Amino acid sequence: MAQKKKSKATIVSQKKIAEQIYDLWLETKLAKNAHPGQFVAVYPHHESTLLPRPISICEVSEDKHRLRLVYRVAGKGTAEFATYGKGDTLEILGVLGNGFPVEKAKGKRVFLMGGGIGIPPMLELAKRLESQKRILLGYRDKDLFLQDDLAQYGDVYVATEDGSVGTKGNVMDIISAHGLTADVIMACGPMPMLRAIKKYAAQNGMEAYISLEERMACGVGACLGCVCKTTKVDAHSHVNNARICTDGPVFEAGEVEI
Repeated sequence: MAQKKKSKATIVSQKKIAEQIYDLWLETKLAKNAHPGQFVAVYPHHESTLLPRPISICEVSEDKHRLRLVYRVAGKGTAEFATYGKGDTLEILGVLGNGFPVEKAKGKRVFLMGGGIGIPPMLELAKRLESQKRILLGYRDKDLFLQDDLAQYGDVYVATEDGSVGTKGNVMDIISAHGLTADVIMACGPMPMLRAIKKYAAQNGMEAYISLEERMACGVGACLGCVCKTTKVDAHSHVNNARICTDGPVFEAGEVEI
């Protein structure tokens, strides 16, 4: 595997699209190799925040010259990113990780399930999948984002924790509320959501591919700071672990213990 190198990306545009959620387009040569479910590591400029922030790829432009990152401000690094505008530059490392296996969904009915900041990776995935797809999105409240973008590529169903929009509850409640069925699930979101999806898929004999959210340090598998328990022995560490940044972030649900 070729060593990943930092490269400069130029900000094309940035805007706030929901509370603490920012929509950032970058011009970068990395776009031509990006696949749904992969991510890039973005480096803050300030010396007090040395480690890069992993941000999932939301969308790739048609000409494959730009990447869209939709991220939540959660700390110093992402707060810094939110201050930048058109023409500013950022150092990024990528493209990182393994994405969703688009080929596994060919000819099958698919649930794309995103919760919170796990929603952005669903957009490029929805664009690339030619299968019949239903897109299930979970939010805290009526402060929605990306639902209109996603509606261009499939039927969108929304759940909110407070019941202000759509189904009251989470993405799993959407399935029962609308009597939906599928053959394959591809999902990204918080761990309780992914645990519920893993259980549901196992009970219903479905394939499920889940993208694990995890704090990462190096992003290239060297530090072992983002391991998860697996059913198989990892060739790198020789134990039942996998590195989310390189072996994932997307895993077949039955292969990981969450």
